[in-house]
Amino acid sequence: MLKVQFFFQSLYLILAVLIYLSQPSHADVGTSAHYRTPYLPTACYGNNAAQFPSSNLFASAGDGIWDNGAACGRQYLVRCISAAHPRTCIPGQTIQIRIVDRALSSVSRPSRHGATIVLSKTAFGMIAKPSASSINIEFQQV
Repeated sequence: MLKVQFFFQSLYLILAVLIYLSQPSHADVGTSAHYRTPYLPTACYGNNAAQFPSSNLFASAGDGIWDNGAACGRQYLVRCISAAHPRTCIPGQTIQIRIVDRALSSVSRPSRHGATIVLSKTAFGMIAKPSASSINIEFQQV
């Protein structure tokens, strides 16, 4: 009887682990602000204008993800989850951005200091009303 009970407990544990591992990876939560031109030079690529994606979906990394410059070139999926004012987020919008700068040293000042990710004006406007100074985001490295 103990062997049967042990077998079913082991089977339950294995199934639980497999179900957990099959779930999509979970994203992090942080804040986002926006900044506008001038964008050059950047901490990642200097004065090279080719660093910017043609979609203009790029961002500066806040201290939480800067990682001593290792964040340069990383790409993230970002979506607005809430803001201080209702109906600021654009529902169902997720964007993919590339990190090209460090928020603390960017030439253009962010709309709010201390953000996890500071989005270009174009990127911010795709997921939230551009009049907002900051939003709460969910983000995940691609």
